[in-house]
Amino acid sequence: MPKLALIRHGQSAWNLENRFTGWWDADLTAQGEAEARASGQLLAATGADFRYAFTSVQTRAIRTLWLALTEMKRAWIPVEKDWHLNERHYGGLTGLDKAETAAQHGEDQVHIWRRSYDIPPPPLAAGGTYDLASDPRYRGIDIPDTESLKTTLERVLPYWQSRIAPVLADGNDVLVAAHGNSLRALVKHLFNVPDETITEIEIPTGNPLLIDLDASLKPVAVRYLDAARAKPLPALP
Repeated sequence: MPKLALIRHGQSAWNLENRFTGWWDADLTAQGEAEARASGQLLAATGADFRYAFTSVQTRAIRTLWLALTEMKRAWIPVEKDWHLNERHYGGLTGLDKAETAAQHGEDQVHIWRRSYDIPPPPLAAGGTYDLASDPRYRGIDIPDTESLKTTLERVLPYWQSRIAPVLADGNDVLVAAHGNSLRALVKHLFNVPDETITEIEIPTGNPLLIDLDASLKPVAVRYLDAARAKPLPALP
């Protein structure tokens, strides 16, 4: 029975500043680094035999993974980095203060942009401060100008099916360090969460979600490793 651990990166500088981050490459804070190390300690204590890890190409997720693996004494396992696991692109909201945005557009509208399944924020204008067209890690990639959770799932799911699921199907325990919305997309798929209730699922930073899977990769058990910081869990399918 393979195990899948999902870790949302530790607190980032823009989490701390309450700004919409998305694809922008904000780094971890000192608290985020501590959360990442604590995640590794919690994962090591489970006794799971993690043999492969996957992460995005964003620094906060990569560093979270490496800090966790170091604590687990598993820095030697293969790690695959891929942009399909990136955070949801927040479009024209990127870099904006969340409280100020709510004051300008209304809390209800901002909640829709943040938590709805298929309504994206306004698109990011080309050529601005947060345009990533010249970033070498995205060379040859059609970078989105905004994403909903639905379109995030549409890029995450093929990657899950082609790269992560086969490793689990071979019986390996797998660790995925990524982001709030790319992980929400995976949780939606794995637990068959309805579109109208996915807004209720929030994955906290630096608190591993451990999922036991059966031979067909259906979840049979799920728990947060830090019970004191747990959020509501999805129902087993």
